[in-house]
Amino acid sequence: MAVEDTQPLISHLIELRSRLLRSMVCIITIFLALLYFSNDIYHMVSAPLMDQLPKGASMIATDVASPFLTPIKLTLIVSVFISAPYILYQVWSFIAPALYKHERRLMMPLLFSSTGLFYLGMAFAYFVVFPLAFGFFVKTAPEGILISTDINNYLNFVMALFFAFGVSFEVPVAIILLCWSGVTTPDDLKKKRPYIIVGAFVVGMLLTPPDVFSQTLLAIPMCILFEIGVFFARFYVGKGRKKQSDQDDDDDETRSDEGDEKPSA
Repeated sequence: MAVEDTQPLISHLIELRSRLLRSMVCIITIFLALLYFSNDIYHMVSAPLMDQLPKGASMIATDVASPFLTPIKLTLIVSVFISAPYILYQVWSFIAPALYKHERRLMMPLLFSSTGLFYLGMAFAYFVVFPLAFGFFVKTAPEGILISTDINNYLNFVMALFFAFGVSFEVPVAIILLCWSGVTTPDDLKKKRPYIIVGAFVVGMLLTPPDVFSQTLLAIPMCILFEIGVFFARFYVGKGRKKQSDQDDDDDETRSDEGDEKPSA
């Protein structure tokens, strides 16, 4: 009996290892394909700051190996971001067999929407937040101060913002999952709106670098996305309850059929 119980666990572990290897191969393949363009990728990421710098100012490298290692580091991070849909597909393929049919129907849109929202958050940070934030920082610099940002420090700064905005744009998905699982309801979330708004600014303070400008630019979209998540959660809660009731009815019918068959035997 013990051997039979361990066989499913071993098969799941083998499948998990296989899907992890596939994800790693995808990341490495994309990284090798983009490695030649690593300097161009860094130039594109640094463009929002370079466009705001005054004449005569430029980015600097304080470490000897930074001009070589920093673009490669960025290329690896970009490879992970690009591989995100394939990695999520591997995760979905691993957990999907354990879900009911109605759960798979509800989770599939959330899987695609979560990926799209993460990319949307990164795009919002690049096209909206970076120009505004860097323009604000440059204009408020004390007179006589020449702005020369280290390339490695800049990369750490923008990656933190990319990740913060990507995660914060997942708020609608998180709300839908909480409401669908029965942890809370859209009506309860509406009643707690003032606390959630305060919480959005606290999260913005924790996820972004220590400046009020970035915190506010993160908190405001989170509040808007909260309202969007509450709106769509109503549809998912209704579908989830209906599908669950149908599943329960099917289970009851199955049990009744089994009960009817036993006396005849």
